Amino acid sequence: MTARARDLGIPFSGSPGPLNAVTDVLGVEVGYTTLIEGADVRTGVTALLPRGRSRIGDPCAAGWYSLNGNGEMTGTAWIEESGTLDLPVTITNTHAVGVAHAGTVSWVAGRRPDLAEGWLLPVAAETWDGYLNDINGGHVTEADVHAAIDAAATGTPAEGSVGGGTGMNCYGFKAGSGTASRVAETGSGAFTVGVFLQCNFGSRDQLVLGGIPLGREFADDDPLGDLDRMAPGSGSVIGVVATDAPLLPGQCKALARRVPLGLARTGTSGSHFSGDLFLAFSTANAGAFRTGWPASGDTALGHVDFLQWGQIDPVYTAVVEAAEEAVANALVAGREMIGLNGNRSPGLPLDAVRSRFAD
Repeated sequence: MTARARDLGIPFSGSPGPLNAVTDVLGVEVGYTTLIEGADVRTGVTALLPRGRSRIGDPCAAGWYSLNGNGEMTGTAWIEESGTLDLPVTITNTHAVGVAHAGTVSWVAGRRPDLAEGWLLPVAAETWDGYLNDINGGHVTEADVHAAIDAAATGTPAEGSVGGGTGMNCYGFKAGSGTASRVAETGSGAFTVGVFLQCNFGSRDQLVLGGIPLGREFADDDPLGDLDRMAPGSGSVIGVVATDAPLLPGQCKALARRVPLGLARTGTSGSHFSGDLFLAFSTANAGAFRTGWPASGDTALGHVDFLQWGQIDPVYTAVVEAAEEAVANALVAGREMIGLNGNRSPGLPLDAVRSRFAD
C-alpha cells in the first residue's frame, strides 16, 4: 500500500478507526474513475455513497457549509430545506460538475428507476484542475460518472492522484484525494467520524505538517508559485464528513463548519480564489428521514435518536483531527505529475519529511 502520513512519522492527535478512512463509517463506499490520457488529460470522478449502493434512497441527516464560495456544490438548497441526503455524492473538476450531476441522475434512472419517478437533486462538487488538465476538453462523461459509482466499495480508498483528485495540487505539491477517521468517545458511547477531502488549495509558504512550517523549508521547486496567471493559494477544497453518530441536520451542519479548523492546522487561511465547501451526514436513524411522496394512508410520525448537544464536542474534535490528517495523506500519496502544456506539479519530498520527524 502507498505510504501514508503516519508512516513518515508525522504526529497526529486522536484515535483513528481501523482503516483511518471515511469508510470506517459502516456503509460508506468510495469509488473512482481516473482519466490519465496523452499529455493533457489529468482528471476524473470520485463517488461517495453514504449508505452504499444497496441503501440508495434511504436519506441521511445532512448539513453543509461554505467557508468561501468560489466553487460549486449542487444540491445544497435541498439539503438546507430538507436536512437530508440520499443520493451518491460526486466530486470532479470545475467544468465537469454539470456532467457529474447529470451522470448521477442517469445512473439512478437506469439502476433505480423507482427513485427516478420523483425528483433527483444530487450533490456534485468540484475543484479546478486546469493547471495539469485540459479542463475545457469535455473529457469527463456521464459514463465515467456511472463507472465511479459502480466502483464504489468499502475498504481503504486509494489516495492522491485518483478520481476527481487526479489533476489537483495542494500547497504547491501534487495532492488530490485524502481521507482519515477518528473514534469519538461521548457519554452515549463511541462513534466513528470519517473525513474525505479533494485537496486543491494553499500556497507553498503556508504548509504546516505536524505543527512545523515545512513550506518555508521546502520553498524551492515551486512551479505553481511562479505562475503569473494564478494567485498564490488558488484552487479549492471539497470536504465530506461521515459519521455513525446519531445527529440532527443542524448538528451535521455544525460538523461541516469544523472542517476548516482542521485545514487551518495545515496552514491555509482560506484564499479568496479558493472554493471551500463542506458536507456532513449521519448514517444513523436508518429509515427515519422520508422526504418523498407518502404512501396512501400513511400518517405515521417520524422518530429519531440524536446526540445531546452537550455531548457533541468529542465529535467536533474528531472532525478537526481527521481533516488535518486527510490533507497530509493527500500530499503524501501525491507523486510528481506532468500534464497540460508540460506543466509540472512536484511531489512532496517524502524523505525530507521523514527525516524532519525522525526521533
